[in-house]
Amino acid sequence: NGSGWRSGGATMSRVLGVIGAGKLGATIGRAAADAGWQVLFYDVAPAAQVQAAVAAASPGARLVRLPDLIKESDIVMIAVPFGIACRLDLSLLDGKVVLDPTNHWPAVDGPVPELDHWNGSTSALLASRNPRMRLVKSLNHLSYHDFTSDARSAGVHPRRAVAVASDDPAARQAVAELVDDIGFDPVQVPFDRAKLLEPDGPVFGHWLDIAGMRQALSATKVGNP
Repeated sequence: NGSGWRSGGATMSRVLGVIGAGKLGATIGRAAADAGWQVLFYDVAPAAQVQAAVAAASPGARLVRLPDLIKESDIVMIAVPFGIACRLDLSLLDGKVVLDPTNHWPAVDGPVPELDHWNGSTSALLASRNPRMRLVKSLNHLSYHDFTSDARSAGVHPRRAVAVASDDPAARQAVAELVDDIGFDPVQVPFDRAKLLEPDGPVFGHWLDIAGMRQALSATKVGNP
């Protein structure tokens, strides 16, 4: 595509499970598959519609039942609107590395009463619904178009940075490797930085390299939930 992106960074043994086969889920799924990940999808939409999205993502991607996706995946990505994510049975995700790329869009999600008196990030609210998840906030401060247009191979500059926020070092590293494999420089930060990745935050929608991302996320203070 002329961007300098070359696939093949990941090992074949790693599995990304994508809950939601919409635009973001399909885009990340395709990028991960191109980089050598096995990709599984689950969605509640009509079967024909989901099958088309899965086929578009990758010839090797599979549509599976949710329990099978959770069991087989190294990373489970919640690629549904935040309002729907809040209604998922997150108890199934005990002990799993869970990638949260969601944003709260009132026009899409409708009212989320818990947010009325919530000072933390939307990811912190999601994490509170099952503290046994190994939640990582990432991929939410870019548009799904950016994952195609801005991807670059490691070593090809300039390369866009993507923040990876979690207090679980192993989970954060796993998602950082996925971010690297799909063509971006991961910047690992503590989970309290997740609020800065949201639509009103200092990095949302901005093209930043590693230095710029680190500066933006360290220069801005965040409150506690």
